[in-house]
Amino acid sequence: MKIKFLGAAREVTGSKTLITLDNGKKILLDCGMFQGKGQETDLMNRNLGFEPSEIDHIILSHAHIDHSGLIPYAYRLGFRGSVICTNATRDLCAIMLADSGHIQESDTEMHNKKRERQGLEPVKPIYVKQDAIDCMELFIGTAHNRKFYINEDLKVRFTTTGHLLGAGASVIEITENGKVTKIGYTGDIGRSTSRILKSPEPFAQVDYLITEATYGDRLHPHFKAAEEDLLRIVREACVVRGGKLIIPSFAIGRTQELVYSLNNFFNEGRLPKVQIYVDSPLAVNATDIFRVHPECFNADVIKVLESDDDVFGFNSLHYIKTSQESKKLNMIKKPCVIISSSGMMEAGRIKHHLANNISNPKNTILCVGYCAPRTLGARIMKGDPVVSIFGTKYAVNATIERIEAFSGHGDYNEMLDFLKCQDPQKIKKTFLVHGDYDAQQFYKERMTEAGFGDIEIPESGHEFDL
Repeated sequence: MKIKFLGAAREVTGSKTLITLDNGKKILLDCGMFQGKGQETDLMNRNLGFEPSEIDHIILSHAHIDHSGLIPYAYRLGFRGSVICTNATRDLCAIMLADSGHIQESDTEMHNKKRERQGLEPVKPIYVKQDAIDCMELFIGTAHNRKFYINEDLKVRFTTTGHLLGAGASVIEITENGKVTKIGYTGDIGRSTSRILKSPEPFAQVDYLITEATYGDRLHPHFKAAEEDLLRIVREACVVRGGKLIIPSFAIGRTQELVYSLNNFFNEGRLPKVQIYVDSPLAVNATDIFRVHPECFNADVIKVLESDDDVFGFNSLHYIKTSQESKKLNMIKKPCVIISSSGMMEAGRIKHHLANNISNPKNTILCVGYCAPRTLGARIMKGDPVVSIFGTKYAVNATIERIEAFSGHGDYNEMLDFLKCQDPQKIKKTFLVHGDYDAQQFYKERMTEAGFGDIEIPESGHEFDL
């Protein structure tokens, strides 16, 4: 068989790895969008690197758009195979892909207005909302820790990684010519201890390992310290300075963790008396999906649920759904907290909140996750004094804060701890994906020290015989 790396190769986003069996069957690990590369992004996303109609199965690690976001595009171009994932991943994809399609439509409409003024031909979106709705007929959900028989020669089992609701490392068992080969794909690896989700679980020994390295060159502080930092920043921003606290956050996962932490502070009587708004229709819908998948929760959350029947809601928390409600937030003069997507600040309602608040020195912008290079979030975090939002330049006068421990990605020690379930001597080759090249090189050295040998950092388009 052959394995070819088409995305997330020496970069963080665009997860796509193609496995071609000797009998011609083709399996795709993830089918994700590239993000955060400016004008290059659209062209990269339109060039899949494979013929969609030839793909028999997509094995999907989790629902984040940089892992799932091009499934509707592949469907639009003829993919009619199956998408195998966990039950929670299927449920999240049902809302996330439709939301992505809606964004494609609205962004393209806005872009075409500019093109029309320039006398240029209109362009088409990569896909539309209906493509996302239609492709869901291909999704097959399965439980964690259950071997799923795709056919007699192809089986897969997902084990929890703790990165996102439903996220799973997959062990793919392939039988060819009477020989069984096991390929392990970790997807994104979560923190060793999560606020909401179960910790990453061991997976069966594999022959070939594909694993991430997003934070392969750094260590995170403990999340308890991060929660206290969050409480401190809320107090300083809203009580001491009397301003607004704007938190760009990924709608799925990160927003629910923030809300859960704030809910606990509210229950303890420690949360300042300010109104908190979650301004993201996707986050609202995702939170409902979190509520129906308690099988993914850790023991701490289950215990809290014994005395608090809604860990994602409290009196001063408001979920904003309509654009009219969102616009009204700009009229609020009192201190408040606004949590809005997207986390990298490249799209969504957060850009409007930044435009309205970033130049006011009373306000605070808090980043709680990874921002890919060249994104608006990365420019703000590195200290650019002026940023462009919707083509207008804004002075960055607000206080800029960052809490990295809210990241859904494990650091290099946490990733290595997760991989202790493997005997490195039994792994024939390891492939590092999902990471900036410098981080991957640093992590490769740590893996080598831990006993892993024959580690490749593939470039995009590189193909290997297994």
